[in-house]
Amino acid sequence: MTATVPVLEVTGLCKRFGSFTAVDEVSFALAPGGSVGIVGESGSGKTTTARILVGLERASAGQVLLDGEVIAAPSRRARQAQARTLARKIQMIFQDPYQSFDSRLTIEESIAEPLRLHFGLNGEGRRRRVAELCDQVGLSSRQAQALPRNLSGGQRQRAAIARALGIEPTVLVLDEAVAALDVSIQAQVLRLLADIRRDTGISYVFVSHDLAVIRAITDDAIVMRSGRIVEEGPTERLLTAPQHPYTQLLLASVPEPGWDPAAVARAGRELEPTGSSSQGARTP
Repeated sequence: MTATVPVLEVTGLCKRFGSFTAVDEVSFALAPGGSVGIVGESGSGKTTTARILVGLERASAGQVLLDGEVIAAPSRRARQAQARTLARKIQMIFQDPYQSFDSRLTIEESIAEPLRLHFGLNGEGRRRRVAELCDQVGLSSRQAQALPRNLSGGQRQRAAIARALGIEPTVLVLDEAVAALDVSIQAQVLRLLADIRRDTGISYVFVSHDLAVIRAITDDAIVMRSGRIVEEGPTERLLTAPQHPYTQLLLASVPEPGWDPAAVARAGRELEPTGSSSQGARTP
């Protein structure tokens, strides 16, 4: 049987800010149509990893392959030259997409602009495609004609997804994309993302501190602590039978009946110093 070639392959990724190492020897692969979660506390290195994937940060070492091509560590000039090509293949959705919209443009204008830049769509063809994208993510025509500030957080997130999908990327990186939403709206957006993946075959890298979200949207997951991967594997196995003490601590930190916060705090102290725990063996 022929092995599936990863759509995204990360090898030995490192990122240093002066003497501080934010990402240390991170490696993983994403299958076509797959969804991998990156989970960890604030400061674990998960967001920095995501930003390197889409070219917003320059890696200090390591390699990222997208569709078999190296994403070069971007200097300012190289980043400008590479930006359009890279954007066609990989897009990022942020926790709060408000800042990524031009406040002077309506949502439909914001969705339409990448269609003009990347595909040369104008006139009726562009209007028709914008309407299709809004329908795909559940935005009404009234919402599409609104300014970003007049939409709810969930509606803006749907608009950000529509704009990203319009470019037809191979990979969508979502950084805490539902963290700021109410639980009911989270569920709606997660169902939307699952439907889009099923219908289009797009691949996801989903960054989150929320284990319930990771369970709902990903096939595989990696757990990061202090910039390093401490455990990885199929999501369901990792969340039902975790092997690493830090993964066990993350699960124990989720409030539920019988939850003992004092015991969780003790377990956290026992994992210190972080340097020794972050060197723990990875579970395949």
